[in-house]
Amino acid sequence: MDHSDNPGTRTKAQGIGARVPRKEDARHLAGQGNFVGDMAMPGLCEVAFLRSPLAHARIVSANVPADIAELVVLRDAMPDAQDIVSPSTLPTYQPSAQSPLASGKVRFVGEPVALAFAPTRAQAEDLVERVEVEYAELPVYANVWSALDATEDFVHETWHDNRFVTLKADRDFDQLAATAEVKVSRRIELSRQCMVPMEGKAVLAYWDFQADQLVVVSATQVPHLIRTGIASFLDLPEERVRVISPDVGGAFGYKCVLQQEELCVAWLAKTYRRPFRFLEDRREHLIAGANSRQHHYEVTAYADRRGRLLALDAVITIDGGAYSVWPFTVGLEPGQAVGNLPGPYDFRGYRCETRCVATNKPGFVPYRGVARTGVCFALELLMDALAREVGRDPSEVRLENLVRPEQMPYVNVANKHFDGGDYPASLRRALEMVGADAVRERQRRGEPDGRRIGLGCATYTEQSAHGTSVFATWGTAVIPGHDQAMVRMTPDGGLELRVGVHSHGQGMETSFAQIAHEVLGIAVERIRLLHGDTGQTPYSTGTYASRSLVMSGGAVSIACKQLAPRLRHIAGHLMGVDPAVVALADGRAWAGEQSVTLADVANAWYVTPQRLPADVDRAGLEVSTGYKPKVDTGAFTYASQAAVVAVDPETGAIEILDYVVVEDCGVIVNPMIVEGQTIGGIAQGIGTALYEEMPYDEQGQPLASTLADYILPGATEVPHIRIDHFETPSPHTEFGAKGMGEGGAIAPPAVLFNAVNDALRGTGAPELLMTPLTPRRLLQALAQGRAAATSTVAAAEAAP
Repeated sequence: MDHSDNPGTRTKAQGIGARVPRKEDARHLAGQGNFVGDMAMPGLCEVAFLRSPLAHARIVSANVPADIAELVVLRDAMPDAQDIVSPSTLPTYQPSAQSPLASGKVRFVGEPVALAFAPTRAQAEDLVERVEVEYAELPVYANVWSALDATEDFVHETWHDNRFVTLKADRDFDQLAATAEVKVSRRIELSRQCMVPMEGKAVLAYWDFQADQLVVVSATQVPHLIRTGIASFLDLPEERVRVISPDVGGAFGYKCVLQQEELCVAWLAKTYRRPFRFLEDRREHLIAGANSRQHHYEVTAYADRRGRLLALDAVITIDGGAYSVWPFTVGLEPGQAVGNLPGPYDFRGYRCETRCVATNKPGFVPYRGVARTGVCFALELLMDALAREVGRDPSEVRLENLVRPEQMPYVNVANKHFDGGDYPASLRRALEMVGADAVRERQRRGEPDGRRIGLGCATYTEQSAHGTSVFATWGTAVIPGHDQAMVRMTPDGGLELRVGVHSHGQGMETSFAQIAHEVLGIAVERIRLLHGDTGQTPYSTGTYASRSLVMSGGAVSIACKQLAPRLRHIAGHLMGVDPAVVALADGRAWAGEQSVTLADVANAWYVTPQRLPADVDRAGLEVSTGYKPKVDTGAFTYASQAAVVAVDPETGAIEILDYVVVEDCGVIVNPMIVEGQTIGGIAQGIGTALYEEMPYDEQGQPLASTLADYILPGATEVPHIRIDHFETPSPHTEFGAKGMGEGGAIAPPAVLFNAVNDALRGTGAPELLMTPLTPRRLLQALAQGRAAATSTVAAAEAAP
């Protein structure tokens, strides 16, 4: 006990709102991370897969040479492994059965047909290449239109057509559309993409004889879900499966579902009782992981003469690939699309049909921004088109249509509950930051180098941390409830946090420590986060949907608040004061200028209990509790983004001259982490807008199987991004936080396309409405504009 500096002079340099450097960066920058690929075990066998060269075919036969028969596995050798089937209660939903290894037929190029194992990956590849498979080709559905036209030989034989699911919404559409003075329609498309995390799929499994458990070490976002899935599909009691997720090198949704390869490697370890590992290479990822973003929109806006929206009509067609993923199903994408298409705008008429179609491509996996990148792209391009139709600046039309702060809380036409914020102010601030008036003046002057300048903007909402009620509507295999957290004081005054979510780059080890520091005053460096191990952490459905900080962070906050009175009670007794006057800060318990260290408090409980008060709480210095927001339909982050681009009409090159973001994710725990997540998301959005595309030919063959063909933005393609923050606390969450991990990736395609289309005004070029905006597509549009102008002049000259 001592009388250190007065608590009134202390500063909160590590709590909520502080720019605390990320704790996890030290080990990663020093090359001391622990990834699946870093691990070594005695007797470890590497696994390689034989993948289908055809998109749709029956398997007539598979021949394995006798001398390697014990090292090669086909589907028939796995009778105790079930097909992966992901249920849903969505009306019209047709479930798919995805075999661990293809059985009967293959449904996309790259589907695993056989596996081999050997001491090295090269040896395993040599073995698997000796397997001879005979195929009988079937009609290939390389796009949604051929799949919709099919009357037989469906992707799944038991189906009655090639539709996974069709969802519909209709609210006062006919009545309000009939009053419109302006009608604007567009066909808008997003190309198929891969996710390309630095680390691809990675899984190592072995049998722990001491625990009598199957241990699966997987680079996953959702360790507890993977445990549930593996136990279910391998017919094991869940207590006999442990999933460990070590450091994960990026995920973005790619690693939030049960993969065929995970199930196969787990089966090998269960069957042979030895360790096995599979590490996806980049070509496998590009071929078998081309699985997101491919949306087709037919959208129509109905408005008055000023561009005030009255109603919106849409038909959205999503290429869902061959399989519905477990546990979220392919229904997540159309569900989010129909629910989020109205965006941040105030109108009351809505009609939407969203159909997700099965094709001969890899199954559609949730990707950062799930559907919202597509709906933002479609709606924001439509808003610019509407502005041109009514002869107003796009920003003016947006400002007139955005939900206003005095309308909050606001329930929109799709029944989304916007909890607060000032959407118009965020757009005005973004336009101010980018210097919109100066850009317009620059456009009027023209550029000395002949390039054309364009300004684009977009405003969007990000539904984060949506929970039980939303997922129950979709009826998925696993539905999130209360996220759990456990906090425990160590005998020397440190703190352990245990949560069921897992980080793949979000900085949780830092942010969660800041939350605990805010409540208990323990230094961030004395707080340790344990996550990613189902054997040591409480249950959570995992990290996805911008939920982790709100859900598990909220649970950490509540658990710390429940621990605090126990600490104050013991400290008050040690100081001889009423616990009610005790405050926790800077690793100490204070009563005015008198204090004891929390280490002394912990020591009393663990080591010297004779010093404890007689009425001490027998639950000790360990708390486990659960949390979910008061309203689990989601907390709504929002943002406006704006960019200035220069377009070279001779080469089709696009330079991003300026890019700004004004975001509001409620109370910010760590602004530096928020900005890093925002910039990373925008980099991915730039990829969607300008570079990334996985094309397929008519036979369903992927045409970009290396990084020489599949183009990613690099450091020179990502501009300096300027960020401003608003903070509107959510009334529904602990400490007012909202999720924001996906937001940066939502708006860039809309922002950049609007900027380029703005730059091309006056050239006669048609609007560019399909991602990515490559130089070839841009030059084709300019050529069409010149051809149309020439034709018009020729027609005028020929007129009498």
